[in-house]
Amino acid sequence: MSISDQTLYKTPFSKGYWHSALADFKRLRTMVFAALMIAACIALSYVPNIRIDFTDLYSAKVTWGFLARSVCSMVCGPVMGLVFGFAEDTISFFIHPTGPYFPGYALTTMLGNLIYALFLYRTRFGPVRVFLAKFFTNLLNVFLGSLWSAILGGKGYLFYMAKSALTNTLKLPVQTVMLCVLFAALTPILHRMGWIPARGGWSFPRFKKETTEAGR
Repeated sequence: MSISDQTLYKTPFSKGYWHSALADFKRLRTMVFAALMIAACIALSYVPNIRIDFTDLYSAKVTWGFLARSVCSMVCGPVMGLVFGFAEDTISFFIHPTGPYFPGYALTTMLGNLIYALFLYRTRFGPVRVFLAKFFTNLLNVFLGSLWSAILGGKGYLFYMAKSALTNTLKLPVQTVMLCVLFAALTPILHRMGWIPARGGWSFPRFKKETTEAGR
């Protein structure tokens, strides 16, 4: 069953945007989709990372889970994105633990999903919006992730922030390209299945003169 509300929004700074987000949060189909994306995140955690070598002594690793998180935020919106972030981080830890459980990482995931939704939910977007969404999620990882590392690791905050800033800068172009390819491939499928508004999602050039947006 397709969604009945086909409204798109130019920005998230409107009452209608959050009304749609709350309505989507309450739909069973949205909960099902979020659950599927949690399963996708867990499955992707077993896929080998992409390694980016900066020097002989330093490299950055690009994981795959952010792809499922971004898709969930685009389809389900900011309200479900926050809930999804907490559930996904917690469930993923218990199924595939990579260190001690710390609630700060769940908060980072929740806020990252919120950022994705603010840029991608119920709107048309292209490479610029995708880049900005990834830039701000990476920036969040730098500042909050460094704080959690300082609390757990015992070294100074600036030490972790400098390392994280370099790592996230290296990963940003690769992650942006991955997201653009994913959204370009998935948008037609999500349209046909009725998961997103008929003219929302990745903005193909041929749609530019045909679509209109409603900002409320």
